[in-house]
Amino acid sequence: MTGRVEAQGNQATGRALVGMESPRVTVETHLPGGLPGFTLVGLPETAVREARDRVKSAIQNCRYDFPQGKVVVNLAPAELSKEGARFDLPIAISILRATRQLPAGAGADLEFLGELGLFGELRATRGCLCSALALQREDPAGSRRLLIPAINAAEAAIGPRQRLLTAHHLRDVVAYIRDPQGAALAPPPPPVSVSVASGPGLDDVIGQEEAKRGLLIAAAGGHHVLLVGPPGTGKTMLARRLSALLPDLDDAHATEVAAAYSAAGLVAPPAGRPPFRDPHHSASAPAMVGGGRQALPGEISLAHRGVLFLDELPHFKPSVLDLLREPLESRSIGIARAGYRATFPASFQLVAAMNPCPAGRTCSEFNCRCSVEQVRRYQGRVSGPLLDRIDLHLAVPPVPQQLMVGRRDAADARTHSRRRHDAGEQRDRVAAAREIQRRRQSCLNGELPGTRVLEIAGLDATGRHLLSRASETYELSGRGIHRVLRAARTIADLERTAAISPAQLSEALSFRALDWSAFKG
Repeated sequence: MTGRVEAQGNQATGRALVGMESPRVTVETHLPGGLPGFTLVGLPETAVREARDRVKSAIQNCRYDFPQGKVVVNLAPAELSKEGARFDLPIAISILRATRQLPAGAGADLEFLGELGLFGELRATRGCLCSALALQREDPAGSRRLLIPAINAAEAAIGPRQRLLTAHHLRDVVAYIRDPQGAALAPPPPPVSVSVASGPGLDDVIGQEEAKRGLLIAAAGGHHVLLVGPPGTGKTMLARRLSALLPDLDDAHATEVAAAYSAAGLVAPPAGRPPFRDPHHSASAPAMVGGGRQALPGEISLAHRGVLFLDELPHFKPSVLDLLREPLESRSIGIARAGYRATFPASFQLVAAMNPCPAGRTCSEFNCRCSVEQVRRYQGRVSGPLLDRIDLHLAVPPVPQQLMVGRRDAADARTHSRRRHDAGEQRDRVAAAREIQRRRQSCLNGELPGTRVLEIAGLDATGRHLLSRASETYELSGRGIHRVLRAARTIADLERTAAISPAQLSEALSFRALDWSAFKG
């Protein structure tokens, strides 16, 4: 019995990080005596050497006693994959408890997380929010708390703040364990909310009224978008302004986004704002979907509840693009590797942009240096199954020169001025349409399962006949028909109609059948 009590007194609790999961790890220290030595069990060999030197230096530089004999530290469970320096603090606390420099039983309700500097400072540690959320799930009664580095306070504040304590230094942690009243550690401050950005909106883009209309529909229903047009027509500008139309995230979704960034060791977007990710076309498969040596989230998970913008779509490796097909449907990504299995969220809105042919700027009806075979290969780099999963295909043709140089008649100037004043109204329309969808089906139209699309569409006989003829004319797949109905349902929600009218269905079909002749001179 005495040995069991002693073993419990030599323990500290930390948390590992596998993907976005953070299982509990028990750190236990044994001092068998004998020749000096430090044995650390449960970490990779390189991590063992680094952790041993950091922990020993931190304890000694904080003027605490480091054991003179042999020290054996075990991280259990042994079969759990463990990476990084996140266990430095619990290892140090376990050693201090084993040497009786901390009172027996003091701080028994605490879990520890943090990398130690050589002089005892607590440094930023990846996945603090994931660990806090895991603790909340495992201990809903709130009997345990997590102590993290103060530098991670802003990240973790989005989660269960009252379950967290922050510290700057190992000395602060030891002082709190010895006397919680005399050395109180504060929880993270509440996150600072950020309202919808008042930056440039769609009204600042000259021309491209059809593309703007398509982006408004995409924002209202969470639809995926493909922008096709020559260079310099505003594709990138339009894509980047989509974020201004998106409403703020609720607390649950904002926490999901922050947890993905925490797992990646990155700074999350401002609290409440949807993320916007635009990876370079040289991105590798692990960078896009996640994984690698460690279970890190990829770009599709960092764009969770926001926008993933892929500019110059055909220049991405086809093998990388095809990896997006399953996440676009399932809204999550499962990574299976020899050393771990991890699941990441991936409910993102895809916005892609491409040129109609490799020549781009020189492409016109009578002057194009691209051969038919070159155009076929260029467009073929984006697979048909991926294009079939994109709801709206929007043409972005060249803007008339008189608009670009500022020559507008009076009526056009009045229209442009009116659109500027309607930027806030557009955001309100998007928010109202999304609220209609959530009340009706608890998700956006772009996320509707195929089994419910026909039920919610509410097509009459005329609409069903129109859709049947269009599916034959444009050779729409079953998925393509569902995508058209989702977009039409969003148009109806924007216009606040209970059923989809033939005009609304026709507009949705026009976004599905891209007219490549629009790019001719």
